[in-house]
Amino acid sequence: MASNHSNKIIAFHSSLGRWYATHGRRNLPWRTAGDPYPIYISEVMLQQTQVKTVLERFYFPFLECFPTLESLASAEEESVLKAWQGLGYYSRARNLHKAAQLTTPALPDDLEGLLALPGIGKNTANAILAFGFRKPYAVMEANVKRVICRMFALKNPTTQELWEHAEALLNQNDPFDYNQAMMDVGAMICSPKAPMCGECPAYKICKGKNEPSAYPAAKLSKITPVRHKRIIILQDANQRVFLAPRDERFLGGLYGFLEQDELQKQIEWQGKKWALNAKNQIGTLTQTYSHFRLQAKVHLIQLTTAQNGKEWFTRDQINALPLSKADEKATGILLSFYNTL
Repeated sequence: MASNHSNKIIAFHSSLGRWYATHGRRNLPWRTAGDPYPIYISEVMLQQTQVKTVLERFYFPFLECFPTLESLASAEEESVLKAWQGLGYYSRARNLHKAAQLTTPALPDDLEGLLALPGIGKNTANAILAFGFRKPYAVMEANVKRVICRMFALKNPTTQELWEHAEALLNQNDPFDYNQAMMDVGAMICSPKAPMCGECPAYKICKGKNEPSAYPAAKLSKITPVRHKRIIILQDANQRVFLAPRDERFLGGLYGFLEQDELQKQIEWQGKKWALNAKNQIGTLTQTYSHFRLQAKVHLIQLTTAQNGKEWFTRDQINALPLSKADEKATGILLSFYNTL
């Protein structure tokens, strides 16, 4: 029985390899890099972002700014966050920066060393080892999870169960191509909706092929909560605006305008108070985050005196600051407001 199982796995590896050689996305830049560093960067970017977005907008510009682990380690955090701007989940960028400072001049090539670094969990560590060092470690991102759930007809597997199946399936002799092929099958064949089972290299051994939509069990959709805010742009007599670095965990390190709850009808600044109303509202914006949607009214408060301090910026200087998407939109609203005057 064990021999029969082993033969089926060997046959699957062969089928998967043939499929990948013909259909796989072999020319993705991080698959041809060879160096663990750009592979590490791609893995972190791809944690919460689609391949198309990373490839078209972020991967190459980031590496142009920080082509080596040493250059990333020696950079200012603000410049790292600026290069990351638009990717979201900014803790990823902060952790990249910290990890680079801890590991220069080279990433660890062992699981324990990688897991000790900030922002690197089991899957990212395994991916770096499999792709950057060609070591026999299984990768378990969202597409692979779906493939495994369908191959073994798993509705609600535990994380441990998934890893056990992934490690049992792994092609120890060719972990690089095997893992890349599994991700591509999930992205291109074994899709969440309308999977092309007849074209799948796992067809012969897949237990869920007759009812693929049943695996894994669908998650109940959650209602996204809405937060209502006011974004207040303070502008001094020299048309410089106030932007301060955030120190909270969410969006920490990015610069932002003042914010308060929409129910607050006025703002106090240096002992003076201003009403927040339709007269100084210059626009509205909506920004969706992973766990809530922000709906904000944008107000412009004009101060009558010039302000001093490192938190006051000209319009040109704003462009060099790392901003959240909401504050980017607020800046755009400000510029549009001036263009209509």
